[in-house]
Order: sequence, then C-alpha cells, then structure tokens
Amino acid sequence: MPKPRSQQISLSDTSYYHICSQTVRKAFLCGVDKETGVSFEHRRSWIEKRIFQLSQVFAIDICAHAVMNNHLHLVLHVDIEQVKKWTTLEILTRWHKLFKGTILTSKYQREQPLTQFESEIVEESAQVYKQRLIDISWFMRALNEPIARQANKEDKCTGHFWEGRFKSQALLDEGALLACMAYVDLNPVRAGIATTPEQSSFTSIQLRIKAAIKGEQPQVLLPFTGNEQQEETKGISFSLEDYLTLIDETGRVIREDKRGAINAKTAKILSRLHISDESWLKLTTNFEGIFTGAVGTAEHLCEFAEHVGLKRAHGIANAQACLNSA
Repeated sequence: MPKPRSQQISLSDTSYYHICSQTVRKAFLCGVDKETGVSFEHRRSWIEKRIFQLSQVFAIDICAHAVMNNHLHLVLHVDIEQVKKWTTLEILTRWHKLFKGTILTSKYQREQPLTQFESEIVEESAQVYKQRLIDISWFMRALNEPIARQANKEDKCTGHFWEGRFKSQALLDEGALLACMAYVDLNPVRAGIATTPEQSSFTSIQLRIKAAIKGEQPQVLLPFTGNEQQEETKGISFSLEDYLTLIDETGRVIREDKRGAINAKTAKILSRLHISDESWLKLTTNFEGIFTGAVGTAEHLCEFAEHVGLKRAHGIANAQACLNSA
C-alpha cells in the first residue's frame, strides 16, 4: 500500500525531492508509437514548457528533469525562505496566474475597496494559497491535469492519462541529491534514446551544457553555486564543471555497457560524497530500484523516519552500501 504524502515529504528534513509521474494508458506520452507510426514527440515541449511556467509561480525550483516516452522525472527544490518574503498581493498575483481564486481575492488584486471583514477573508485565503505554492502535490496537479486534457483531446478519448499517484522520494543529503540528479539526467542515455548527454533533448543536462558553452547557467534551473556556497546564495553547492564532468564520464561507462573506471578528475567529487565508483554506477543506473522511499545516509534515513512517524527506516542496508561506501 502506498504511503501517505505526510510520510514521504518532510520539509524540516529536506527541501529536495525526486518525483516520477507515469502514464496509465498503453498510449505514449511522447515518442513514436511503433504499432501505428504516430509521433507524439511534440508533447515533450508541452511538458517542459509547463514545468518552467509552474516554477515561476510556485516557490519550487527545478534541479533536474527528463521527459521520457511514458514517464516524467523531476528533481525539485522547495524554497521555503522565498515564500516567507511574499506579501499578500504577491501570493494572490501568483495564484491567479494558474487558478481563479475568489471574487474577493480578485478585488484585492485589482486594488478595489474591501471591508475589514472582507480583508480578513482575503488574508485567510492568501495563507491557504501560500501553503499550496510550496506543496509538491499542488505543483504536480497543476502540471499533470492540463497535459492530460491536451493529450485526451488530441487522442479523442476520455479517462485517466496519468497514474493516480506520482512517486515521491525525499533526498536527504548531498550524496542523494547528486546521485538522483545524475540518474535523471542520464535516463535517456541509459534507455538508448540518446547517445550522449548533450543529445538528450528535453532534459536539464542538455540545457546546462548549452548554457555552459556560453559560460552561463540556465535561468530556468536551480544553478550550481560552487563548493564554497555562501549562505545568501541559493543553489546547488557543487561546481558546475565537476558535475558536467561527472555526468560525461558516467555516461560513457553506461553507453559502453561495462563497469569501467571513472576518470580520476571525477573521483574527486565522489570522494567528497563518500561514494565509491562502483556504488555511483549502481545509483545512476538503478536509483529507483535501490531506493523505493527516502534516500540518504543511514543516519539521515533514521532521522527522517522518526520525523514522519514511520516505525522503522527503510533502505538502511542500501544506504550503508551505496551512500557510505567510500
């Protein structure tokens, strides 16, 4: 039986989460249906465009994404600190970009006069919207529902398009975050859809590589801030150059279908994460198979289990084998 969201998400433990949403029908989400020859490739742009649109509204950043043929991978960062700075007007402005709101919230946004009682109702509504704008379930609802309607209209059918529940994994530490991002970024290479990361269309790694060539980072993705991250700087506390090298070397091993040695330059970042080369290759090819729930060191898993009310922590053995292995 699937765990309730309250036992999968704990913002006090981590703000990073791996999300996977899969289609329920035999029909493709994207790609080309070999039986009919019909191409659904254009749907990839629907999804990617919607992801980035939502990240501009919600206080949720995109760390990594990959739009596959029948499923979607996301690594999300919930920015609680950003929400604390929002005024009532900003909350309502953001909410109304996606949802209707109420007559009173619309009046407030248009700066029309309100009674004290009406103003209090607006403030209450704003607090509800504020919580929803850091809620991954609301983010996925706002992503999946419009895509399902578009796809059903195009397929001239009705019914469920996505599985009823998306999969959610808490990423409890740096090792879990980087391993999951690499797993997501290398999904097309591992699936044989692309031969190199830079050829993996509709993925975060392709966007990062294209921007890096220009000496930039994609504005739509949470940036890498380097190993010496300052407190006021929001981003992933690793070097972008190290990460791209790590992905390239790992991708080569995966493409050649052998347990080759990772470049010595790459080993530096793995040593910092306390992950051996062998464990890294396991993580980046079978992340969801190794971990079915939260991901992190054994210590972090135990703390997470206690905070979300689980009787015991799951995945301890795999955590000890893969994330405390160097």
